[in-house]
Amino acid sequence: MTTDRLAGEAAQGAEPQSPGGTTPPGPAPGAAREGAGAAAEQPSASGAPSAGAKEGTPAAEPQDAGPPAAPDPAAAQATTPGASGQEATAQADPETEPRSPGGTTPPGPAPGDQPAAAEQATADAPAAGAGADAPGGAAAQGVRAEVATDGAPDDAAPGGAEPSKSEGSQGKGRSAAAEALAAAVRAVESGERPAASFFNDTAPARRAAAPAAPVAPAAPVREQPPRREVPVRPGREAIDLGDVRQVLAAGGAPESLAGPVVEALGERAAEALRENPWQLLAVPGVRHDQADGFARALLGPACDPGDERRSQALTGWLLERAALEGHTALESAALRAALAKVGVPDPDEALRSAIADGGVLVFQDALDAPGGARATAESDDEDAEQPVRVLLGLDRYALAEESLADGLARLAATFAETDGVTGGESGAPDWESAAAGAPTSSAAELIRTVAAHGLVTHSGGEAARAEPAALVAAARALGLRAYAAAHSEDGRRRLAATLETTGPDGTPAAVTVAGLLSGAEGPGRDEEGALTVDLLAVLDAPQLDVETAAMLVESLPDGARLVLSGDPGVLWSAGPGRVFADLVAARRCPQVVSRTPDPGPIGELVSGIGIGELHQVEAPGKEVVIVPAHDAGEAVHRTVQLVADSVPRAIGVPSEQTQVITPGHGGAAGTRALNTALKNRLNPGPGRFGGFDPGDRVAYTPAPGRTVPGTVVSADAEGLRLDCAGAPMVVPREEVGGLVRHGWALTAHQAAGMHWPAAVVVLPGDAAGLTRAWVYTAFSRGERHLSVVHGAEGALPRAVAEVPYLDRTTRLRTLLQTQAPATG
Repeated sequence: MTTDRLAGEAAQGAEPQSPGGTTPPGPAPGAAREGAGAAAEQPSASGAPSAGAKEGTPAAEPQDAGPPAAPDPAAAQATTPGASGQEATAQADPETEPRSPGGTTPPGPAPGDQPAAAEQATADAPAAGAGADAPGGAAAQGVRAEVATDGAPDDAAPGGAEPSKSEGSQGKGRSAAAEALAAAVRAVESGERPAASFFNDTAPARRAAAPAAPVAPAAPVREQPPRREVPVRPGREAIDLGDVRQVLAAGGAPESLAGPVVEALGERAAEALRENPWQLLAVPGVRHDQADGFARALLGPACDPGDERRSQALTGWLLERAALEGHTALESAALRAALAKVGVPDPDEALRSAIADGGVLVFQDALDAPGGARATAESDDEDAEQPVRVLLGLDRYALAEESLADGLARLAATFAETDGVTGGESGAPDWESAAAGAPTSSAAELIRTVAAHGLVTHSGGEAARAEPAALVAAARALGLRAYAAAHSEDGRRRLAATLETTGPDGTPAAVTVAGLLSGAEGPGRDEEGALTVDLLAVLDAPQLDVETAAMLVESLPDGARLVLSGDPGVLWSAGPGRVFADLVAARRCPQVVSRTPDPGPIGELVSGIGIGELHQVEAPGKEVVIVPAHDAGEAVHRTVQLVADSVPRAIGVPSEQTQVITPGHGGAAGTRALNTALKNRLNPGPGRFGGFDPGDRVAYTPAPGRTVPGTVVSADAEGLRLDCAGAPMVVPREEVGGLVRHGWALTAHQAAGMHWPAAVVVLPGDAAGLTRAWVYTAFSRGERHLSVVHGAEGALPRAVAEVPYLDRTTRLRTLLQTQAPATG
């Protein structure tokens, strides 16, 4: 398969073709487009996708403006490739749409979408002008009920990336770590857990390692600082919502917003809104023009575009939007431009005010060294000023990055003064013997490197996952408490098949990151709150966002070893940050690069993509097949044809083991359109259980950033019952709309960390924002077979060759370079 072939094959012929010219069986392109009629958006008469088919935005929007509509508690994330390094979040139409104050049914989030900061849906509506956005100006158009999300509206995106939105159930549109942190706060507020279990006065201190035999020498242990108690606020259920509803009604906002407002602002929500109506922006999904309408209704003539309260609220709101796109901070120029775009008359004064108030933190990173590292000036004048870039960010992400940098530096220094390879000390592990028994030379190199260092990165493809598994097995054979953690349940199962070991207490060696942090999986914690581990290998490390990584590193005791392993070519995390990429770029720990290639035609194709080349591959067993599609409707038809007929018949992979992957949720060939068509063909039914029927394939989102594939079993008073790879789950009825969506088709970010026997990747002609990382991730999800329904023409080879990723603004690399010595 060559670049030219991928770019132009849609014009060559109607029949699907393999790279070797083989034509797999299937109906001709003139056949009835099965299931396409059920798609959410249809192509236009000319065959091109309809206008407004872009993610999360209809062709025309309601024209009334004002306060936000009531939130859909089931709202969740919608995503398509594009912004912030990989893909940027965006909102999509809900299956059950809320109504705007004027009675118009605006588009809103679709249920079950991921909050991937890296999956973006391009918005159709133009950005509202400053005059329309400013209080007292003309009414802003296109008011939509973008509710119950941490999403960003489709205008004024900071950071130079395409604007994006995130959706979530009842405000759950956060990264996995952000949701965990938010859950901790809610636990304190409700009195479920003491504040001392979550908060420290100072930065995370080193923890003493729990006793283990044998265990390598650990670095000196710092004393645990005293913890401060945080006042506990009453839970939401204990707060009278009457005053909040009254304020909302006075501002023309739906009273049903009362719950989300209290969740965002606390028990003084009514008073806070009276004092500053723009605090309504703290409610996930509320747009700036909606908050302006609310403020106009409450303040009347006193409402002013330059109001300091408005400027400060918008500054924080824009930084939260940037986090949804993967940034942990923004350059000051980008934030000033974003403020001007939303109608702030004096952005410089707005930033000065926000900084003085403490709502925004200022950072200065040196620019004269790679990645902004602070280097010694070569000039003879030691007092010469060093050029810096000024970054602005929220304390939430700043503290996470600083805590993570501290923790990584602590681990990197653990064995700096010792030699752990030979295990010469009495009772020390015999790492050299373990390395000699490793299955491959790459695994042996990893074992030797980890023996002498507390922090190591490991890079490689799918086949290289066997190397950290061999490391964990060897460490367990030496008597160490070693575990391997994967991003997804599918990844954990694949690890468990390779790593067939359990601890002395029967604890499986393979866990998920989420399960390890929650205590549901793994060894548990000691009396200090640290994980009782000696060695932890984290696979799928590129999927770690900065908050999850900070929680994980803070949980490791002194003397523990951490290996971050992953494929550097895949999409970055759904949440803010680029932890793995920053750690590799900082060069503050040893880096082991696997020499184990991924096998077969798919492995050869993906390896070429990883270096920016789209090669032709020989696929005698039809491992890789290109299927031309001239428009979105034909793409849907061809996809259904492949999943229901061609792949099962020609490849031998049944429909339930074939996963469809497409750039976004919206559009004529997005996940919603494809899932509708696939359901009509594979499991038709009335959707009597909230849109679902027994046998439906679904994507369950237990936490933002995590997707668990499953199948609907039944429903009852308790909720929707799912079978998730043999594990029964019940989703409460009130959460079904926000946590479950049909799952025959997923986005690439939802599919990250998982594999299926066969994958069908759909690239419609209107696919926007493709990157090399997106293509790499999507094409590598199939183990035995990959079909590409290709209508993107030149966009695919151009993305592979020219757009490796869309960058994110982060501080971790700089922090690491200033705190830890460089490695050779």
